[in-house]
Amino acid sequence: MKPTVVNIKNKRAKFDYELIDTYTVGIVLTGTEIKSIRLGKASLVDTYCYFSRGELWVKNMHIAEYFYGSYNNHTARRERKLLLNKKELSKLERGTKETGLTIVPVRLFINEKGLAKLVIALAKGKKQYDKRETLKEKDDRRAMDRMFKR
Repeated sequence: MKPTVVNIKNKRAKFDYELIDTYTVGIVLTGTEIKSIRLGKASLVDTYCYFSRGELWVKNMHIAEYFYGSYNNHTARRERKLLLNKKELSKLERGTKETGLTIVPVRLFINEKGLAKLVIALAKGKKQYDKRETLKEKDDRRAMDRMFKR
């Protein structure tokens, strides 16, 4: 049986933020959480990362309760610890100390070993005119593609 490909994206991240540096990190999950993720029942809408006592945590990530989970089921929006090495943690913490920079989850996937991984990015918030410029570039690219396909 072929495993299903899980690739959950935060589509607002690239629209709302200018992604500066990306990291692939592990997540501490319970048994029912990983089962829900494998079914594709997760969402990265309105998620963000923060530091607490030198550790990086992701907040507001929604992983739906596992249908077959009994009393052992998890809470859907609990805070989850992210796994990075000390060098990466200190680099990210220094980055968030700068004004205007934050850490946003970009993508959630299952790697070839079957482990859930989260791609996070050190990001800078875009202004309204930056968003309009991004949309304009996207429309121009789409128009150019249409012209060359004919």
